[in-house]
Amino acid sequence: MTDMGVLRAIKDTEVELMRAWRNAPGVRLNMYTRHEISREEHLSWWAGVQSREDQQYFMYCNQDVPTGIVAFTGIDLIGQNSSWAFYASPDAAKGTGTKMEFLAIDYAFSGLMLHKLYCEVLAYNRPVIKLHQKFGFKIEGVFREHHKIDEAFVDIYRFGLLGAEWTALRPQMAARLNSFLRG
Repeated sequence: MTDMGVLRAIKDTEVELMRAWRNAPGVRLNMYTRHEISREEHLSWWAGVQSREDQQYFMYCNQDVPTGIVAFTGIDLIGQNSSWAFYASPDAAKGTGTKMEFLAIDYAFSGLMLHKLYCEVLAYNRPVIKLHQKFGFKIEGVFREHHKIDEAFVDIYRFGLLGAEWTALRPQMAARLNSFLRG
């Protein structure tokens, strides 16, 4: 397969880089938490993440260059499911999200050995909704006017993907990505 990049552990020296990306206006726009996160708040949150067994965060690197974050939260190894999310650096190349999603799904089903992977997306984030659907995620529900942003309420889309669905779709997605990456 053409080089997709890798997911690897986040180094202590990259925690501030992760916060900078997370605070970028384009990233904050699509998150539940939209305020600018202080260094102290981020370090406190990160310390908490490090002590939890139900959360895993990864740095996505393309050609050894850190380019994004992939997160698995609420990992339930008994129930074999987890929530996941990702965000790319503000200057990430086109197609970065696609590569991150492929690697994240692969890890969920072959690394964590999950039965189901799920996520939530703010209704106005159409590019990510389309990306998830391209990867086989199904809309499992819409939480109507579930999240308040400023003075407006927005819908939240809940997506799910089963391991068997990914197993069936993976060869086709790998071929499409290879074709895309070769140009």
